[in-house]
Amino acid sequence: MESRISFREVNFKKDAELLYKWMNEEHVIPFWKLNGPRNNYYRHLEKALADSHQTLYIGCINDKPMSYWEAYWVKGDVVENVYPSAPFDQGIHLLIGEKDDLGKGYSLPLLKAMVRHQFEEPGTEKVIAEPDIRNEKMIHVFEKCGFRAIQPIELPDKTALLMFCRKDEFYRRWGCSDKERAQTHL
Repeated sequence: MESRISFREVNFKKDAELLYKWMNEEHVIPFWKLNGPRNNYYRHLEKALADSHQTLYIGCINDKPMSYWEAYWVKGDVVENVYPSAPFDQGIHLLIGEKDDLGKGYSLPLLKAMVRHQFEEPGTEKVIAEPDIRNEKMIHVFEKCGFRAIQPIELPDKTALLMFCRKDEFYRRWGCSDKERAQTHL
């Protein structure tokens, strides 16, 4: 049986407790640093949901929530002055929340689906990522998806590896079949 990937926008009432749980998972804490008191995280999430330069998603496999995504516009983000950004550049943050879903090969198909969605935005020719430079597993997944390492960068909360995925290279690598488009729902 094939797995179906879907994304839905985060809803505070429906998702806050699940996201709080994920932010306190051992594999998430070192890279997201949003563990701690529930009320602190809830305030953070409310602020993130109100931020018009990003959209927050829950990623699902066969309708089961298992990942968290932040798709953002580079303009207005802390990373916008790190490189000569274009007006429609987008960025992506992600985590696999459930420990049971780690190591099952879900990250790459989910990432491909989200990046494909970002490239559907007219004008977006580049999606960036800036994973923590220590997060070798995610850097490897980004590279498999088509991101190329540009350079290490210093951000307020981490030393990151700036990575670019260009639209033409992404479609040359992955194409876009009607079947694939039909299996991915946002």
